[in-house]
Amino acid sequence: MELIGFFFALLIGFFVGLFGGGGSILSVPVLAYLFVFNEKVATAYSLFIVGVTAMIAGIKQNLRKNVNWKIAIIFGIPSLVGVWLVRKFVIPELPIVIFDFYGVLLSRRMLMFGIFILLMFLSSYSIIVERKNLISKRSKKINYSWIIFEGLVIGGLTGFVGAGGGFLIIPALIVLTHLDIKVAVGTSLIIIAIKSIIGFLLGDALIMEIDWNFLIFFTSISICGTFLGTYFSEKINSYLLKKGFGYFILLMALVMLVFEFK
Repeated sequence: MELIGFFFALLIGFFVGLFGGGGSILSVPVLAYLFVFNEKVATAYSLFIVGVTAMIAGIKQNLRKNVNWKIAIIFGIPSLVGVWLVRKFVIPELPIVIFDFYGVLLSRRMLMFGIFILLMFLSSYSIIVERKNLISKRSKKINYSWIIFEGLVIGGLTGFVGAGGGFLIIPALIVLTHLDIKVAVGTSLIIIAIKSIIGFLLGDALIMEIDWNFLIFFTSISICGTFLGTYFSEKINSYLLKKGFGYFILLMALVMLVFEFK
């Protein structure tokens, strides 16, 4: 199972390199089901993996001048605050059983993975369905207060489930800051890298024991996959592959739903 898990580590990086994001949403189920980490550890490790792979892909986009650093910082700082607050103060205080009312049980795992499954459904939809109507919804001026608010909310959500949330950040950037889609993708990768890596280091890394050998090895394999994906992104038409990847995330979400709530 671990060999399969490390293969998925390569696959995670490959899809991030190929599409500029998205693949890291697979890290939580891989860590939870193939390496059998509990929900706190799986979401914590996922933050680091998501952050590093996003950073590698973001550097590539920056070289192509597809990063707006001003917006990345304005959006990224409140996102980082959101991640840190949740990982430092909320997750450690969640009891294993949140409530048990006449046999109706809600555990910490069910809550965290339930929200994550919902995000997987939304992520698969955002990949499968094109966002052609977002351009018409662009605001005429940059609303910094909304950028800060959405950054804080999305950051808190990222901290709770361990996913980067690029499918939420990209539409927000397009609508609130009228960025071009390519620049929005590149900027979102930098935002994800900032909030995920620093949020993990200031939160989980200070309050839980981290298996750094495993985490660095897993992340290194994902980085290799990122370079592979970058290489093949110039060689193949990724449109159909991206659609197929969206349906794969949808299938994974259904499998998790059945497994966690059967």
